[in-house]
Order: sequence, then C-alpha cells, then structure tokens
Amino acid sequence: MNHHRAIAAVFAAHGAVAGSLATRIPWIQEHVHLSAGLLGFALLCPSIGAFVGMPLASRLAHRYGSRASTRLLLALWCAGLALPALAPAPVWLFATFLLYGATAGMCDVVMNAHGVTLERHLNKPIISGLHGMWAVGSLAAGGLGTLAAQAGVDARLHLGAVAATLMVLGAIAGRGLLPDGPQAADAPAPRRFALPGRGILAIGLVGFCGTFAEGASSNWAAVYLTNVADAGPGVAAAGYTIFMLCMAGARLAGDRVVRVTGPARAVRTGGLVAVAGGVLVVLARTPALGITGFALVGLGVAIIVPLVFAAAGRAGRTPGEGVAGVATITYLSGLTAPAVTGWVADSVSYPAAFALITGILVALTLLAPVLRQRETAPERVLERHPA
Repeated sequence: MNHHRAIAAVFAAHGAVAGSLATRIPWIQEHVHLSAGLLGFALLCPSIGAFVGMPLASRLAHRYGSRASTRLLLALWCAGLALPALAPAPVWLFATFLLYGATAGMCDVVMNAHGVTLERHLNKPIISGLHGMWAVGSLAAGGLGTLAAQAGVDARLHLGAVAATLMVLGAIAGRGLLPDGPQAADAPAPRRFALPGRGILAIGLVGFCGTFAEGASSNWAAVYLTNVADAGPGVAAAGYTIFMLCMAGARLAGDRVVRVTGPARAVRTGGLVAVAGGVLVVLARTPALGITGFALVGLGVAIIVPLVFAAAGRAGRTPGEGVAGVATITYLSGLTAPAVTGWVADSVSYPAAFALITGILVALTLLAPVLRQRETAPERVLERHPA
C-alpha cells in the first residue's frame, strides 16, 4: 500500500467510526434511559473531550513521531466506538463520550498533520481528497448502521464488531504511512497547548466561517425544509442526504480544482457558490428550491476545512501544532453553529437564521486571500522518502 492510499484509508476508517455511532444513538438513549436533555449533554461530551485533547496531539506526534501517533490514536479511536453501547448508566456514558471525543480530536489532528506532510512530500494537493474519503467512510458505515438498526441488531454487537474490524483495517493501513524523516527529530518541540498565533488565527477564521455554515446546514437542513418549504419527512431527509453527498463529491474532486486554481481562488469560488446557495435557501418556499440551495452550500463549503488545515500545517511551527490551533477554532465553530442557528430561528425566523449564515459565507469569500499569503510563505525543506 503506497503512502497516499494508506492515509486515505486512515481517513475513511476515522469517518466510519463517526458514521457507525451516529446511527445507534437512539438505541443508546433507550438502553441507558436518557431524557432528551441528558442526551443533549451526552452528545456535547465528545466535543468537550476533543477540545481538551486536541492541543496535546502535536506534543504526542513530536515525541513518538507522526506515523506512530496516527496508528496509535486511530486504534484507540476505533476501540472507543464500542464503549458508549456498553455504558450501564448515564454517568458512565458521559465518561465514555469524553474519552471517545478526546481520541477523536487527537487522531483528527495527527492524521491531518500527517496528510499535510505527505502533501508537501508528493508536491501535489491531496488534503481535500482525504476529507472526501472521510465522508465516504462515514456514509458507508452510516448505511450499514441503518441496516443494523432496522434489523434490530443489538448495538453492543454491531458497534463491537465494527470496532474490531476497523482496528484491523486501520493497523494494515498504518503500516503504509509515510515514515518520519530525520528532520522530525530536529523540529521545534510544540508548546504544551497550541494556542493559535496571529497567522493561524487568520486562517482559522476562514475555517470558522466554513465550519459554521457546514454545521448549521447539516443540522438544520431537514428541519428548515419541513418548516419553511413544507417538505414531507422523506423529502426533508433527502435534502440532508443530498447536502452530504455534494460535500463528499466536492471534496473528492477538490484536489484537481486546487491544482488548477490554487487554494485561495478555490476558496473564493467555493464561497461564491455557497453564497448563491444560501440566497436560494433564504428565498425557498418549495422543497426543490430549498434542496438546490443546500446542495450549492454543500458544494461550496466542502473544500474549506481541508484547505484551511493544509494552510495551517504549512504556517505552524510544526504541522501538528498548526493543525491543532486551527482545529480548536473549527471545533468551537461546530459546537456553536447549531445552537446559534436555532436561537435565531426561534427568536426571528428560519429564513433570518440562514440569512445570517449567508452573511458568514460572504465574509468567508472576502477572507480567501489569507490562504494565498500562506501559499507563498517560506517552508521548511523536508527530506523526501522513496514512494
């Protein structure tokens, strides 16, 4: 397995874990007897764990190497998939979700940093495609989980079997990851907590805007289509699915676009497409127009986060520290976007909420030149390894 395929398989496995768990949340809620409020708190715990764990990931990568850290954290993340279904009581579920989130966030940082290093080694864009493979893994595992739930398979059996399978596949993929070169030992030690500096903050602001629009759309698309466009349950669910498929497809094709246009122009173009989609969503009073709008938003924002991670990896003192700094910002955006959208929708209206999101997409488009500045920044020379 070559290095590119290996890290793509790592991203797909990471996505498969997330997709598998998402389909069994109702089973876990019923099994542990959670109210809606307690379930909401439980689902917040992974983000809290990730937010705490991510700043530590770059230190782990510096100490043990990017390759070994990615293999270790992916194994822990896959193993953690089995834990929530085994929790006997709410307090144990909260604890398992915190651990699950910490390993998720740390693995997210090191595998993206490894992808940035490999991108520089290959001297061609690959980050968008890697995130596309994450979406493919999530969609495939989500489909399998839906079938398991429909068949009444016990989530402990389902998630345990998927966890074991993904651990084996992850171990095989990990053997093909790019080895750490001698320059890794000479790299500056990351700070204990990777608080973003001015350059990383500017890049992170682009990521914040993209993640905000992505998180708000994915969480509220079906609700918006139901309440504003008068869509039935099946059509509303299809709107969410089309949004996610557009995200996945655009990410898989994104590297080819970046090779032609460069990151800054790709982000600006994507932002304009997303703004057009946001306007359609705000104006939509029929399901067809609303679904078209959400599809355009998905197409437009798909490559934002991958390109932001790539830019941060190049701009940071080390790839891991740069990615960790931006990841904390994007995770914060993902945490706040659904709540802010709901608050504006409840206080004013659903169209007003997505008018706000469209404004954020306009800001993203205006901020795109930040990535061009990072393109021309001097980079440390990495020793090339044989492919």
